Amino acid sequence: MVKTPIYMDNNATTRTDPRVVNAMLPYFTEKFGNAASRSHAFGWEAEEAVENAREQIASIIGANAKEMIFTSGATESNNLAIKGVAAMYKKKGNHVITQATEHKATLDTCKRLERDGFQVTYLPVDKYGQVHADQVREALTDKTILVTIMAANNEIGTLQPIRDIGRLCKEKGVLFHTDAVQAIGKVPVDVEDMGIDLLSLTAHKIYGPKGIGALYVRKKDPRVRLEPQIDGGGHERGMRSGTLPVPMIVGLGLACEIAKNEMASEVEHAFRLREKLRKGIMEKLPETYLNGHPTDRLPGNANISFAYVEGEGLMMGIKEVAVSSGSACTSASLEPSYVLRALGVGDELAHSSIRFGIGRFNTEEEVDRVIEIVVREVNRLREMSPLYEMVQQGIDIKKIEWAHH
Repeated sequence: MVKTPIYMDNNATTRTDPRVVNAMLPYFTEKFGNAASRSHAFGWEAEEAVENAREQIASIIGANAKEMIFTSGATESNNLAIKGVAAMYKKKGNHVITQATEHKATLDTCKRLERDGFQVTYLPVDKYGQVHADQVREALTDKTILVTIMAANNEIGTLQPIRDIGRLCKEKGVLFHTDAVQAIGKVPVDVEDMGIDLLSLTAHKIYGPKGIGALYVRKKDPRVRLEPQIDGGGHERGMRSGTLPVPMIVGLGLACEIAKNEMASEVEHAFRLREKLRKGIMEKLPETYLNGHPTDRLPGNANISFAYVEGEGLMMGIKEVAVSSGSACTSASLEPSYVLRALGVGDELAHSSIRFGIGRFNTEEEVDRVIEIVVREVNRLREMSPLYEMVQQGIDIKKIEWAHH
């Protein structure tokens, strides 16, 4: 018997790997020093742990340890990167380029810049949710100081052509930031090869603890300078003051090391289970659609729309399965997902979309059970749908003239 509820929302957060928890524990009790205490063994021990983690984190993106700045998570990393560049380079220009399906942590930060007098271009995406380097090229002006494009989308799993965009930015001398939260540990990311100047990552998407993240800030060719958003004791090269949370940093470091060492087998596992899930659901249910790019996507993500089913009803019906509609950060609102809208998915279908996120701890048996639950519930809800009945009778419901009262 498979234990329920079954967790399939690994794009929202992940369970902390027991190996990571074990590595963190001593730093709460025995090794509790402040990494900034330079005058005694407790501080040195903490500092050594922090510097070791910095190496582990830098290593997964091909960076130098000195280029990693610790933050409270990716939302803060995105804020620090975007606002920090805008403030530091505003004499050079006031134009920022991003795209329509970014995470809210990027979009809302860009909206703030607009209120402060910056110009922001929001590039549209194609039907798979991709933006292309040519669009960026056309949007660049002599006032552009930053391009920020995510590596992989949190809702639909679509991968962006980061290398093409990064190389274009290098050629044009414009700084390039990527929110790589969903990509780290799932697809190879290399800041040199991809021409990345700033990169946001977080622990809780890669089986580490919540509340800790990092921002990669390039040190040379070019040396990126940021205006700090938090002032204080000058920690983290003056870019982000605050006492370092040593246990969390140790957790993030090990989570990165495990993700790097086990990436090949992990990707294979996630991809195999996702394809089993996708086929299992879509082959048994007509009128289901995969959102996002068919192949350029995260190995564990499947975002599926179920026609003639009301999303809320489906979520209630499959409550033994932890999944989400939209992203975790916006699922409290009843608006259809802005990401799906940007792909041109109609409101009805957008409302009936479910995101399945397969991760390290999911099993084959869980996938079988989820297929069974989803297929059963969709069939049950469709039996109650007059629209679905008409479609089955061959009536084209797009052509029906509905009576207006």
